[in-house]
Amino acid sequence: MSTTAQVNSPTTLQTPEQETPTHPTTFSVEEIQKLLPHRYPFALVDRIIDYVPGKKAVGIKNVTVNEPHFQGHFPGRPIMPGVLIVEAMAQVGGVVMTQMPGMDGGLFVFAGIDKVRFRRPVVPGDRLQMTVELLRLRGRRLGKMHGRAEVDGCLVTEAELMFSLLE
Repeated sequence: MSTTAQVNSPTTLQTPEQETPTHPTTFSVEEIQKLLPHRYPFALVDRIIDYVPGKKAVGIKNVTVNEPHFQGHFPGRPIMPGVLIVEAMAQVGGVVMTQMPGMDGGLFVFAGIDKVRFRRPVVPGDRLQMTVELLRLRGRRLGKMHGRAEVDGCLVTEAELMFSLLE
C-alpha cells in the first residue's frame, strides 16, 4: 500500500534496469508556490507537466470565467488579456530559471520581451499549455527564453522573454 506522499510524488515508476531521475519532472501548484513569489490574482500557472533542468518547462493554465480580469475584458465577450498570457509564459520560465545552479534566493524579473505575436484569443474554458525553453544564459544574471502558448494544439502566442536576476 502506498502512502499519499508516494502517490503524489513527481517521480515516475521505474523498472530495475531504468535509472531513477534525480529531479522532479512535474510540479503541483503547491510546489510552484515554493519556487515563485506570485500569488492570487497573479499566480498564472496551475501545474508543470514536464520539466527538464536547465532547459525547459511545460506548464498549464486552466482559464476560468471566475478570474477577475474577465469582469472588464470584455463584458459579454471574455478574452484573456495578452499581457497575462505572456506573464503566464514568464512564470513557467521562472520555474526553470529559479532552479539553475547558483540561483538560490534570487528573484527573476522581466528584462525585455521581443517578437511577441498573438495568433488567436484565449477564452474561459481553454487549457493554455505553455512551453518555455532556455535559449541562453549570460553570466548567471541574464537569461533569454523562447515561449509558446497553445490551446488544443493550436499556437495562440509566442515570444522571446528576457530575465534579469535581482539579488
